[in-house]
Amino acid sequence: MSQSTAPLSKSRSSDKTSTEEPSRAEWLERLDKVHLHRGDLNRLIMDYLVTEGFKEAADKFRLEAGVVPPVPLDTLDERIRIRDCLQDGRVLEAVALLNGLRPELLDNDRCLLFHLRQQHLIELIRESRTEEALAYAQDHLCECGEDDPQVMSELERTLALLAFEEPQSSPFGDLLHPSQRQKVASEVNAALLEEQNPRPQLSVMLRLLLWAQEQLEQVPPGVSRTRFPKVTQLSDPFPQQ
Repeated sequence: MSQSTAPLSKSRSSDKTSTEEPSRAEWLERLDKVHLHRGDLNRLIMDYLVTEGFKEAADKFRLEAGVVPPVPLDTLDERIRIRDCLQDGRVLEAVALLNGLRPELLDNDRCLLFHLRQQHLIELIRESRTEEALAYAQDHLCECGEDDPQVMSELERTLALLAFEEPQSSPFGDLLHPSQRQKVASEVNAALLEEQNPRPQLSVMLRLLLWAQEQLEQVPPGVSRTRFPKVTQLSDPFPQQ
């Protein structure tokens, strides 16, 4: 009897081990065994740099890695100028450049138009130009939210900044953070790229990673869930243990 129970005990121990989440060291060791072609990685990096409009970095990477950009780097100039305007808070200048480059874009993308107008309103509030902000909202933004509750909610959050002496410290202060400018700049950049390449391949792969994690966690009742280190922060994808 003692001999027959030993394998059973060992099997249970083995099953338990197989369902335990791998440690950071074990996971990194597995990743080290995955072979990736350097050329594929270099093309992926170049695709990201070009799509996001990092011209100087793309040109330097072209020289260092010998990777040919998917498009001539000179074609990035207009997108870069528009991005720089938005990141500097010069929204109306960015809109003028955008209309010159793609006149039909804002007519066809009302959501993007609203976000650009909203960003200009934010810049007016940042500069404490209260009367101009209210007039601009009345003339260009109020009608946008009449049939869209989400747009109205965003507009109300923006106008709520006017109620605070120090709007940066208010519950809506995130709208005045540089990341808000970057968010709008990225949205404009993505819209300009729609006809060429909707989004960087790297971004697509990261979205696929997050989708795959969700699928692995959604298992039917009674089925053991796959254990794996879940990526929650892309800047440090491997959890500390």
